[in-house]
Amino acid sequence: MRKRTPQSSNSAEQSNYKIGQSVVVKPGIADPDHGFDMGGWQGRVIENHHVDEQKKPLVTIAWDSITLKQMPVEVIELCEEGGLDWSSMGLYASEVQPASPRDKIHQVQQIKAELEEAHQMNHLGEQGRRIQQVLNSASRKGEMGAFKAWEKHLTASLAFPFEAEVSEWQERGPIQTGEHVSVSGIEMVDDSYGIIVSIKAKHGHYDFPLCDLEAIPDISPNYQPLNDYVVWFANR
Repeated sequence: MRKRTPQSSNSAEQSNYKIGQSVVVKPGIADPDHGFDMGGWQGRVIENHHVDEQKKPLVTIAWDSITLKQMPVEVIELCEEGGLDWSSMGLYASEVQPASPRDKIHQVQQIKAELEEAHQMNHLGEQGRRIQQVLNSASRKGEMGAFKAWEKHLTASLAFPFEAEVSEWQERGPIQTGEHVSVSGIEMVDDSYGIIVSIKAKHGHYDFPLCDLEAIPDISPNYQPLNDYVVWFANR
């Protein structure tokens, strides 16, 4: 989230807060980027900066696990889309006050890891939110769990059979890049190639990785769900 740029002078005055000290944001303090009210957000000081150009002391705060759990989803999504860190923030020392710790460091790490997993694709904007919704529906962890979630989602979302184009370069085999094929259904899930579909090409019938296909035309109702899967597969 918000980061203020500290002055580089080593002789500048620092805040009185020590590294590791718990602080809470004062009432009425808002995030300047998105306008969210941060009053009551709590965390630990991880950097004690020198003053900025207005001679105001700065601190960087890593939010505690309770603040992270209560943080609005919109805040995390907006930060992911903007390439900003939602787990910490640089504030003026005057915008916070001392507080008692509410958790342990390992709890912060655990919640942060869970939130990172739950929002790993949000940097892709609206498409990322659709992808994330599929991933969050997985009944088990790991890549195979994600593949199974995609299999369930695409079985419900795609209308078979449909026309597609081979969009990825093919190193070997009879199927060529740019070839048009007819996709008749999902055959299996492979731990390396992901979802495998049955296709009809000019040389016969084959099992083929869905990630190498693009639905045609691009106005087809199959285009978006397939493209979401392809983008996830490439970025996983």
